[in-house]
Amino acid sequence: MSGAGDALLRAENLKMFFGIKTSAIGKGGVRQLKAVNGVTFSIKRGETFGLVGESGCGKTTVGRTILKLYRATEGNIIYDGADITGMSNAEFFPYRRRMQMIFQDPYTSLDPRQPVSEIIGAPLTLHKLVSGKSERDDRVSELIHMVGLKDDHVNRYPHEFSGGQRQRIGIARALALMPEFIVCDEPVSALDVSIQAQIINILEEFQERFGFTYLFISHDLSVVRHISHNVGVMYLGNLVEVASVNELYSDMRHPYTKSLMSAAPIADPREARERRRIILEGDVPSPLDPPSGCPFRTRCANASGVCSEENPKLVDIGGGHVVACHNML
Repeated sequence: MSGAGDALLRAENLKMFFGIKTSAIGKGGVRQLKAVNGVTFSIKRGETFGLVGESGCGKTTVGRTILKLYRATEGNIIYDGADITGMSNAEFFPYRRRMQMIFQDPYTSLDPRQPVSEIIGAPLTLHKLVSGKSERDDRVSELIHMVGLKDDHVNRYPHEFSGGQRQRIGIARALALMPEFIVCDEPVSALDVSIQAQIINILEEFQERFGFTYLFISHDLSVVRHISHNVGVMYLGNLVEVASVNELYSDMRHPYTKSLMSAAPIADPREARERRRIILEGDVPSPLDPPSGCPFRTRCANASGVCSEENPKLVDIGGGHVVACHNML
């Protein structure tokens, strides 16, 4: 895991809790949903940190909290040496230009009432990066071409495009301000496989060309393996394992990581037949009522007494490979 000194971004003990009413008629109390519960990781400039886990594990909440779309309950977000956690909207405004997001759903993340020229051009006007309509139109045209679309697309509306084209528009909008850091929240999950490859190639090309730093959030382990330099595995709001992509996929240590990897599809039929699938019993506990101690213990075959008493901390087992497990094999 990257050290704090060479990191563009570092999350330190990041927590994001939501208050949930326990009664629909308003007579009950409020309970805390622990969507993110003490996450720590860092991302080096120009690299991609992949964040994987089952749906509902808190991956997207991490990305939105880092970009201050949610205000963190606890912890710190350090960006380029500055603690941005407690900044007001006015103080954080200059960082909006440096930190952007590609949203998961290309069907709902674009305003259906605005043409592409406005969707992509609005950030340029808001941050005063263009002096007039002519300069803005030129910049929008340049961005459209960068993501593989055509000039006549700028006057169309989102409903006139396919899912892959809409995601390209979303990427162009994120690139408009030429940010340093981009949160890619499941950017290909809603797309066909052939289109997924095109979007991934665009992201990789731009990273090489402009030096972008990505937080790449996905449940698709093959995509994460392809695009990431380092990978973090999340379970029920907790990071359970972090390592370089080669280290994690060749020497996974946490039982949840092993189960997750065993479920990933393999293209080679022979290798797929020989691989042993690790089936987890039970369902993921509710973040409203997580188990005591280790959040994974209720589904772990290796759980022991200490697992119910203490949530394990991430421990470095060498080379920046960190694991949170009392009974690591």
